[in-house]
Amino acid sequence: MANHFKDNPCPSRSFRDALSASGPAADRGAHMDLYGWLIGAWELDVVHYMPDGKERRRQGEWHFGWVLEGRAIQDVWIVPKRGAQRDGDAEANAFSYGTTLRVYDPRIDAWQIQWSDPVISNFLTMIGRKEENDIVQLGRDREGRPIRWSFSNITTQSFLWRGETSPDDGRTWLLDVEFAARRT
Repeated sequence: MANHFKDNPCPSRSFRDALSASGPAADRGAHMDLYGWLIGAWELDVVHYMPDGKERRRQGEWHFGWVLEGRAIQDVWIVPKRGAQRDGDAEANAFSYGTTLRVYDPRIDAWQIQWSDPVISNFLTMIGRKEENDIVQLGRDREGRPIRWSFSNITTQSFLWRGETSPDDGRTWLLDVEFAARRT
């Protein structure tokens, strides 16, 4: 088998150029604004709420960009952030390196969302919509429980992201993780 990387030392440039876009597609109009404000880089203060009541705090990073000729928004989030000091605690060394693809679907007037984290083999689909001043994404986790991911307290420079699960099919919600995000 030929070593294509040896023959083409920078194969990702053509892929990156084909994937990324300079802005939203004109045919998607104002619908792209729901998530478009996220484009750029964000620093995260992450709090994981453990089942035993303890909290695990870490720093992270989140990057958003236009993709697929401006018809979608893709992100990459990394916790802990690249280059973070890791001590000997196995829990503190657990990390996520995931990506989300968000596509506005005019058939349902909402966003189709696919999230993938190959580090922990977690793959989810959700539907995202504006609810008052927030953005709420609903779906099910890999065990089939309802999940709710939301963006709130949104400003041009910061927001709060929350990940919640429901043990009783959406009657009550348990907070699993929060990201306090600041634009960099």
